[in-house]
Amino acid sequence: MFRFSLGKHPKTSREPFSVETLAKSSRLRGANVTQGICPYCAVGCGQLIFSKGGELIDIEGDPDSPISTGHLCPKGANAYQLSVNSHRVLEVLYRAPYSDQWETKTMEWALEQIAQRVKATRDADFTTRDEQGRLLNSVRSIGSLGGATIDNEENYLIKKLLGGGLGVVSIENQARI
Repeated sequence: MFRFSLGKHPKTSREPFSVETLAKSSRLRGANVTQGICPYCAVGCGQLIFSKGGELIDIEGDPDSPISTGHLCPKGANAYQLSVNSHRVLEVLYRAPYSDQWETKTMEWALEQIAQRVKATRDADFTTRDEQGRLLNSVRSIGSLGGATIDNEENYLIKKLLGGGLGVVSIENQARI
């Protein structure tokens, strides 16, 4: 016969928990927490991104966020499912010029192509001086449009890279529109 004494069980309170239940803990315990911003709209709600062993395990609203105080809209609340979805696209479809066939390429290939094409466009259109000899160091054939959820630090880096580094003139942010 099983006997249970409230005062003698070492790991229970007055609640009728089993030993197995008492041994369980939150899957978030021991996880690394990174503060982030929801990528969906211009509101910029705060998110807490939980990871263990380099793997994403959860995304929740950040209760310390002055914007959302831990609340997320349906899109923001589903950010985790978007990230770990088995249907998430991990490759790109590429159709070469004049081709009628799509090819599957890796993301690394696509990023390398983007970098090469930005460099080629910049090199082809870079203007050092105008007709009067004034220093320009500009590229007018590339532009950038940022989103409202990009914070000030990211906007600063984008402006430095594109404007100061590459000479891009047309740099805008959707937050000002």
